[in-house]
Amino acid sequence: MVDPLVQAQMKTYEGAVLLFQQQKFAKAKQDLEKVIAGPSRELADRARMHLRIVEQRMKPSSEQNPKSAEEHYQRGVTLMNMARWDEAREHLQKARKLAPKTDYIHYALAALDCLTGEAQSALENLKVAIQLRPENRYHARNDEDFAFLQEDPQFTELLYPEKDGTAG
Repeated sequence: MVDPLVQAQMKTYEGAVLLFQQQKFAKAKQDLEKVIAGPSRELADRARMHLRIVEQRMKPSSEQNPKSAEEHYQRGVTLMNMARWDEAREHLQKARKLAPKTDYIHYALAALDCLTGEAQSALENLKVAIQLRPENRYHARNDEDFAFLQEDPQFTELLYPEKDGTAG
């Protein structure tokens, strides 16, 4: 038996997403806030993610123009999550240019490359991310965004260097 309160929460969530897609952000925000108060934690978490984007979209345009590497990175990841690949790439590349030694920017670019079928570029960006912060190797092992590369021997070599006796 499905809890009727969860069903109502799901219906509100679906309506909010529809409003979001129609760019009716004020109405979507109200519904998302109702979903967050509902019984299903999973739906509340999803609603929170959408709410952050809605609030970002509702800000005056002067606040929407990213200037710092961090702002470009945040915008790039948001656009990635919306499958707006070209815009995401533009912001992530600007972030990388502003902060070339920031591992998570390279990691995000690698994930984007993977999602868009750019295997060689994905491997290059991931390699830099791992060089800058070796822990990224472990994150990438379990990251669904890298599913496209799972069968690639270069990817395996990059993520599991201990298997061939070399580390690096």
